[in-house]
Order: sequence, then structure tokens, then C-alpha cells
Amino acid sequence: MKSIYRFIGATLILGMLVWTLTINLAIAPVRATIRQLEEAPGQMVYQSRQTLKDQHGNNWQAIAFKRTPLNGKTSLELRLVGFISAVEIDRSKPLLFADSMGKTLAADDTSSTLFTDLSAPESNVGQYDIQPLLPQLQPEIPLSLTLPVIDGEAINLSVPPSFVQDWQTLFSSRE
Repeated sequence: MKSIYRFIGATLILGMLVWTLTINLAIAPVRATIRQLEEAPGQMVYQSRQTLKDQHGNNWQAIAFKRTPLNGKTSLELRLVGFISAVEIDRSKPLLFADSMGKTLAADDTSSTLFTDLSAPESNVGQYDIQPLLPQLQPEIPLSLTLPVIDGEAINLSVPPSFVQDWQTLFSSRE
């Protein structure tokens, strides 16, 4: 009889360990690596690339990048690229950052700086100045982005805390 209780106890303990490991692996933060590129002699770009999902399950690439040109005026921007061509981002409106505590911040659109020639970026690409917002973001508080579109429902993207941490690392780096 004692061996049955030991067997049941051992099975329960093993089951709880497997369950705990599974949960921890499922919610473990996904960290992006920060890449360093030389755009031109003396002009460095540091970037962090992640994938976000919208409320419909569509993937969006989020590229945070920091430029350090020779003139020393650093910029930090977030480019969002939708992998669905039917989306037309409304560039006349800002990208909204909202946390679960009710705080909302707006990032200005800088999509016109995407290309140096006269062509405009694709309608499913938006770029925003996030440098003024980053010091106000707290990675431990859930964050969502609201991307305005011309026709239809705005795009909502949930941002994991690790992504905010990566963006803040880019912002605070001295390079």
C-alpha cells in the first residue's frame, strides 16, 4: 500500500515539475539581438527587429533603429511593416502607445524620411519617432500600439516587455 502512495506522490510531483517547466518555457521572454550596421563611412545604425501580431493574428515586423550620423544628431525610430498589402496606414495620424494603467503617448509619423528619392513608402509601412517616448515607457507594464489606418479598423499590436527593454537599450546606448 505504501508503494502505491509513493508512486502517486512521485507522479504528482513529476507532473507538477513538467507543468511548471512547460509554463515557464511558454511565457519566457523572446529577446531580439541588437544589430550594428555601417550605412556610410562613420554613420552607424543600431537596430532591433521583432515580430508583433495584430488583433487579427497578422504578423507585423517592428524595427527599432538608432542612427548616429557624423553630425552627432542621433535619432531613434520605430518602423512597422505589415505583411498584408490590404492595409493602408494613415500617416496623418500618430502611432498611439497605451499602457494598462491608462497612460497614452503619441509618436509622430516620420514615414516621409524612409526614402531619399521622390517615391513614397508602401502603404503598409509606417515609421515613427519614438525617441521622446522611451523614457516614459515602463517595460513591466503591458503596452499596446494602435496604428491608424485609412479605411477600416485601427491595427492593435501587443508589445511584450522584452521589446520595450530592447528599444530602451538602443536609446540609452552610447554608440
